[in-house]
Amino acid sequence: MKPLLQASVAGRGPTHQGKVRDIFDLGSELLLVSTDRISAFDVVMANGIPDKGRVLNQLSAFWFERLSSVCRNHVVSTSDEDIRRRVPGAGPDLLGRSMIVRKSQPLMVECVARGYLVGSLYKEYVSQGGR
Repeated sequence: MKPLLQASVAGRGPTHQGKVRDIFDLGSELLLVSTDRISAFDVVMANGIPDKGRVLNQLSAFWFERLSSVCRNHVVSTSDEDIRRRVPGAGPDLLGRSMIVRKSQPLMVECVARGYLVGSLYKEYVSQGGR
């Protein structure tokens, strides 16, 4: 099984490509496709992991659904039936790894936590003479 490194809809590439997701403009909504690309330390690796995108998409769908009563989110549908019906040209490689979402304006907020070192970063800090 080959990993899906770039999604296409009816032969068209994505409107925008992130590290692991491809985004297609559907007019009033967007189609987010989780690919099998691997990203580590802000670098996208050349190889992918087959079905990684499906797992990532299903985890995201689970948590968006689970938290929907706590906080509204952008998800319109993760149903393969809806994807087939609403996205002309959506092939079988997009099923299980796609979600239709509302367009929105991002809230440009950044959060930085300082003063806490854990895991391998803490071990490196101590090995370099830190306390």
